[in-house]
Amino acid sequence: MNSWFTVKVKYTKQLENGTFKRVSEPYMLAAMTFTDAEARIYEELGSSIRGEFLVTGIARTDIHDIFQYDDSETWFKCKVSYDKVDDEADKKKTITQNFLVSADTVKVAYERVQESLGTLMIDFNITAIAASPIVEIFPYREEDVASPAKKINQVIEEVYENPTPKGIVFSASGSDEDDEFEDEAIDSESEIEDNFTQEEE
Repeated sequence: MNSWFTVKVKYTKQLENGTFKRVSEPYMLAAMTFTDAEARIYEELGSSIRGEFLVTGIARTDIHDIFQYDDSETWFKCKVSYDKVDDEADKKKTITQNFLVSADTVKVAYERVQESLGTLMIDFNITAIAASPIVEIFPYREEDVASPAKKINQVIEEVYENPTPKGIVFSASGSDEDDEFEDEAIDSESEIEDNFTQEEE
């Protein structure tokens, strides 16, 4: 089963003014294990980063789906919640899921998540949107770029109905979520926020 991992990489980067600076940047990729994630980041970045680079951290990341649009390279993390009826207890339970979407502004990110999830047969709320430090995302393989017909929520067993989305959806193949993460506390933060809030020394 594949999951999303955030991999933090440190290397010497050439800036636009020609100077060099030591930076630490997070990338996201789908992989089977931590070891697989480390091997893949070396494979993906080996040809694009000049000189040596060092993997300084790998964290499993709680992201349900990723919506990529070609007109932006900035990522926003969007927290979406909805109510699910517990048939056994006959009570409603609030479920929260995290999504990433590429957009230039918070407003555009909000509109794109609304568009991407709009065909679901449930009422949902976008409760938070925050800029993400993610530099680039590597799906597991080409077939892992989901079509609108791919399930985005195994819990409610709904599918996308729009056959021609404007963005691309990335899902970690086999991550059919993934271990009851919806039962975790609603206020828990994603791995992105937990692992990249401290400044580099």
